[in-house]
Amino acid sequence: MTTLTWVRRHLADGEQITQVEPLHGGLTSDVRRFTISTPDSGTRDLVLRSPHDLTNAADWLTREADTLTLLATTAVPAPELVAVDPTGAFGERPSLLMTWLPGRTLLTDSGLADRIPLLAQQLVAIHAVQPVERPRPFVTLTTADTVVVPPGADWSAAIDVIRQPHPPYEGAFLHRDFQPGNVLFDGSHLTAVVDWAGACWGPTDLDVAHCATNLALLHGPTAAHHFIHAYEQAGGSLSPNRHYWLVRDALAFSEEVEPATQPWRDSTRPDLTPET
Repeated sequence: MTTLTWVRRHLADGEQITQVEPLHGGLTSDVRRFTISTPDSGTRDLVLRSPHDLTNAADWLTREADTLTLLATTAVPAPELVAVDPTGAFGERPSLLMTWLPGRTLLTDSGLADRIPLLAQQLVAIHAVQPVERPRPFVTLTTADTVVVPPGADWSAAIDVIRQPHPPYEGAFLHRDFQPGNVLFDGSHLTAVVDWAGACWGPTDLDVAHCATNLALLHGPTAAHHFIHAYEQAGGSLSPNRHYWLVRDALAFSEEVEPATQPWRDSTRPDLTPET
């Protein structure tokens, strides 16, 4: 069976695929949008995600499917799960099929001041989700020995920070990759948060630090500070040890700045070279 045949199996009677369009911006997966004609002469859209890394695909897709099922019972704007084939048993590759939501990622400076409070409010709402069963604990892979220091730079003070054990924290539900590249806007409205494969349980500071780091890379450090303030203004709670999590997330980017920012360059920010 082909993946296309598998997708067709999950359509309603009388529905047909009329168009398949690749979506840009995915770093770890091929993402395609399917336009479906309905018997009432209307259309609807579905999205198919197929990970590049077949070794971890089953784990990623299963966790994303579980998370989308959880979020369907909340007010968090996320795609609805249609079907999942975590091992590729029904198609050429492991894949997840979900509903399409309107909107697009916004990565330019225009309108940033209006988007930051919306990002912060949405992250507070995500952290308020109370799953019946907690997802897996958070994981951080960067160590003092894996940080990539630019030639001539002295990052010893920052690296010393993450040599220490992580501070105690009060756990919450995390997205784990909440950042502008995974949030959709339609005009001035935040319409969706996508890419839920990394959802886990851990310190809210980690999600906040990750988004702040991304904002700093996209727009400069002032945007990061504004986001942290907006998160607290929206009712979010950060620990007295927030410095640790901010440093940890920033140093993690030293290992992957080229691939992590490639989707931004492919989209609307060709100016964001690794050197920049």
